[in-house]
Amino acid sequence: MAKTMLKVTGLKVAYGGIQAVKGVSFEVLEGELVSLIGANGAGKSTTLKAITGLQPAAAGDIEYLGKSIKGQGPWDLVKQGLIMVPEGRGTFTRMTITENLQMGAFVRNDEAQIELDIEKVFGIFPRLKERRNQLAGTMSGGEQQMLAMGRALMAQPKVLLLDEPSMGLSPIMVDKIFEVVNDIHSRGTTVLLVEQNASRALQLASRGYVMDSGEVTMSGEAKALLNDPKVRAAYLGE
Repeated sequence: MAKTMLKVTGLKVAYGGIQAVKGVSFEVLEGELVSLIGANGAGKSTTLKAITGLQPAAAGDIEYLGKSIKGQGPWDLVKQGLIMVPEGRGTFTRMTITENLQMGAFVRNDEAQIELDIEKVFGIFPRLKERRNQLAGTMSGGEQQMLAMGRALMAQPKVLLLDEPSMGLSPIMVDKIFEVVNDIHSRGTTVLLVEQNASRALQLASRGYVMDSGEVTMSGEAKALLNDPKVRAAYLGE
């Protein structure tokens, strides 16, 4: 039986007096690609921020590799292999592509392997290799998304959290990003994908959870959710 990589139990997160996440529970097993879908404002991104220590949890627990990580800082979690690509990409705009990738390996000290891993990233994203000395801030949104994902891979993730990777991208670039997500997963990385494009997310995933107004309202095998009339009506525009 696959081991549990990430387990969230009764998670509550509040901004001031507003409860954005209301007792959410889910788990991600080793080797899975799990999708967390829902409308804008459902609490998906807030959930990821709480998992990665960017937003304090008001209640509940978060376990990573069988141990509670509630209250740990993002820097500690990165060292343990829990890595997030944030919504909005968050690239270092005044640094080159290569420098951004090197920053992804900031917690590592295996210099020879770091150089090999940069070349691996360039193999996944040939466009980044072509422009390796270009400043990140001069790139398109899609190229910056590729860079953000490549930078995350440099941290050697055991669990990779992706927050809205297709947001604001052209249809062609959306196709490329989902192709890369599938490739990363097929190489053995466990992935938790938060995505408003419910159809594409569920097509990639093995399992899915549906969030609405800060709560998980449905869960199950991704194919079953994809064919569920309620999901199709609410999130697939049918």
